[in-house]
Amino acid sequence: MIERIHLAIIREVEQQGSLTAAAEKLFLTQSALSHSMKKLEQQLGTDIWLREGRSLRLTQAGQYLLAVANRLLPQLALAEERLRQFAQGERGTLRIGMECHPCYQWLLKVVSPYLAAWPDVDVDVKQKFQFGGIGALFGYEIDMLVTPDPLYKPGLLFQPVFDYEQVLVVNKQHALASLEYVLPEQLTQETLITYPVEIDRLDIYNQFLQPAGISPQVHKPIETTDIMLQMVASGRGVAALPRWLVEESQSRFAVVPVKLGKHGIAKQIYLGIRESDAHTDYVQAFIELASAKH
Repeated sequence: MIERIHLAIIREVEQQGSLTAAAEKLFLTQSALSHSMKKLEQQLGTDIWLREGRSLRLTQAGQYLLAVANRLLPQLALAEERLRQFAQGERGTLRIGMECHPCYQWLLKVVSPYLAAWPDVDVDVKQKFQFGGIGALFGYEIDMLVTPDPLYKPGLLFQPVFDYEQVLVVNKQHALASLEYVLPEQLTQETLITYPVEIDRLDIYNQFLQPAGISPQVHKPIETTDIMLQMVASGRGVAALPRWLVEESQSRFAVVPVKLGKHGIAKQIYLGIRESDAHTDYVQAFIELASAKH
């Protein structure tokens, strides 16, 4: 009863805003589109849209079908693309999602030898997703998720590939620069520079400051790692970054790493994939190469 074209129509009407625009996008006449959906409504025994003047509003049934369309259509498109690649002897594209801002520099070290080893595979890196990182995996927007905070769900696999320590980054002249480690209360008068991520997902907050009931004087989000390091080097604040990234940047920026707490904050980078892709050769090869780069 429900065919792929029905799901495509529902999604396009929602995205384009009208039956006319959706029909043009799908290379259908408006009458053919309307007839197809009216027939489906009769078969289902429920309305998919309600007319409000010249606009359409999805009913509860329509909203459900839209969710189904957003989930299934990308899967079908990917399946067709994979089958085309199999038929033509190609391997396609590995779409990698980044849920970790500083991991981008680490990823570059893996991508370069990977492309050399797998000339028939392209790599595409995405940092913004329609449904978040986990949703992007389930929705087939990406094939692999790079994250320091895996969320284990049925149908997904996460492989740790790189250990690192999260540290405080300070200017070389900063009063904290000579310490072996810092305590939460020592940041109460500091401007803390972080990536523009929700506070509850920032390690320096959820593993260091918040358990002690401490907040910095100012919280300043900055999106770019180099600008963040330049701000710290210029004495405009402190930041929290992986130790390896700070040590690699010390030749360009006058900054030093300081341990967060007596025992530090240990972290790992994980690669998340769908279980159904676990035996795909070029996906598994990327994971093995990433683990070898430890």
